[in-house]
Amino acid sequence: MSAGKSFWEMDELRLTVGAMVILGGATGILVLMPYLLLKKVPPPEGLKPYTTQQLAGRQQYIANGCVYCHSQQPRDIKLAPDFKRGWGRATVSGDYAYDTPHLLGTMRTGPDLMNIGARQPSKDWQLGHLYQPRAYTPGSIMPAYPFLFEARQGVAKEGETVVNLPPAFAKSGQVVIAKQEALDLVEYLISLDRTYPALPPLPENVVKAAEPSKEKP
Repeated sequence: MSAGKSFWEMDELRLTVGAMVILGGATGILVLMPYLLLKKVPPPEGLKPYTTQQLAGRQQYIANGCVYCHSQQPRDIKLAPDFKRGWGRATVSGDYAYDTPHLLGTMRTGPDLMNIGARQPSKDWQLGHLYQPRAYTPGSIMPAYPFLFEARQGVAKEGETVVNLPPAFAKSGQVVIAKQEALDLVEYLISLDRTYPALPPLPENVVKAAEPSKEKP
């Protein structure tokens, strides 16, 4: 404290120390404590690790900005009608056990995608929807991703994946081929299925103990 200044008068040192204390406290409460509480949460039995292709598709999901318009966090029925919309139950921490970084999202320009693999498991639909969203969802404002595909005249080569567009959107003599980036992204989208029970089943002895007694009174 500078000479001649009162105890409560602020100077550069006090402001700096105060700011660091506040920052440290906020970091401890918002980052460190949740980490310590959740780091040992096991993944649910129904959750499987991502395959190599699904992880590649996850990178495409990030690179193409899907997280800017879609969330991956259905909310509790008390907070929002997400379950009635068909987006699934509210997520729990274990649902994100294999997600680094988490793609919770902050905007819902489009629907929540945490269970899109359960709602729409068709690879053909997913590929066509990426190529031309309005062919499958009239009025959709989702951008198309034609650069993930190759459109050319002629027929597909052996091993290529053809996108079967609705007749109104298919051009005569043209074939649309999904590139590897599109195939990877669709594999990731279909892997988004958190319809398994949020909580593990109770042990058999607990279930039996909870069952009503069959003995006559």
